[in-house]
Amino acid sequence: MAERKVRWGVLSTAKIGTVKVIPALGKAKHCEVVAIASRNIDKAREAVIPLGVPKAYGSYEELLADPDIDAVYNPLPNHLHVPLSIAALEAGKHVLCEKPIGLSSDEAKTLVDAGKRHPRLKLMEAFMYRHHPQWRRTKELATGGSIGELRTIQSFFSYFKDDPTDIRSRPEFGGGGLMDIGCYNISLSRFLFDAEPRRVYGIVEYDPQMGVDRLASAILEFDKGTSTFTCGTQLVPYQRVNVFGTTGRVEIEIPFNAPPDEPCRIWRQDGDDVTEELLPVCDQYTIQGDLFARAILDDTPVPTPIEDAVANMRVIEAIVRSGKERRSLEM
Repeated sequence: MAERKVRWGVLSTAKIGTVKVIPALGKAKHCEVVAIASRNIDKAREAVIPLGVPKAYGSYEELLADPDIDAVYNPLPNHLHVPLSIAALEAGKHVLCEKPIGLSSDEAKTLVDAGKRHPRLKLMEAFMYRHHPQWRRTKELATGGSIGELRTIQSFFSYFKDDPTDIRSRPEFGGGGLMDIGCYNISLSRFLFDAEPRRVYGIVEYDPQMGVDRLASAILEFDKGTSTFTCGTQLVPYQRVNVFGTTGRVEIEIPFNAPPDEPCRIWRQDGDDVTEELLPVCDQYTIQGDLFARAILDDTPVPTPIEDAVANMRVIEAIVRSGKERRSLEM
């Protein structure tokens, strides 16, 4: 028997969709991309040809009205995440929306409320990194006693871009480093501790011309330990995560942009001994697509409930406020 498939429509020709997600969904067992929409029909037509997608639409509304589409992937700019995801739900589509889920936790809650009005539809934030085997293995080691008691996490994520025309450089559209990449540092901390921070302290530096944060460091205090991180958008590109326990440590070499065509490595330290573990070649976007599709096909909960996205936004907001007020904040 043929595998059941979820038919996807993609809102916009954003690079993350055309370069990473759509090709990954094409490799998934339970996914099929059938349409791409853009506000410019020529861009949509240009995008579908190399990707082998059959339909191109010149507006988001046309795609949402297509009865042959089951689920929508929303990689639009941050300020369009919530309104277009709500529109997709109201059109009867399941929604996988890129991170961060919105411009604020209050806005994100409106999406949660919309999801509750459509309980048969699946809704999830697209934090793809959590589904990669290297993170599942790290979680197992961190919480299963292999490194003793989890006590602290250190993470770093950076790239260099100072283009004022880039959408990530526009504060009114939810630009800045915390929204773009710092959200990962926060998410992984909450994921590994399986808890919300009780106190945060942030130091945030803003670009004087563009007005977006370009360098941010924070301390998140949890009941059982701490997480410290730095993210920056005008630094040399780098990413790394270290997870420390009372007897051991786990280090992830490429924690966020895991390559889809080569193995990933983590290092496990037990006392003074360090061993390397190779994770199998996989595409984290393919895994994410199939997990979401299975939730639709089997009518089971999505891997990460949408409320998690609201909680992540609250921490981002607390770090920004802490940086402005130059004090730690209770959550």
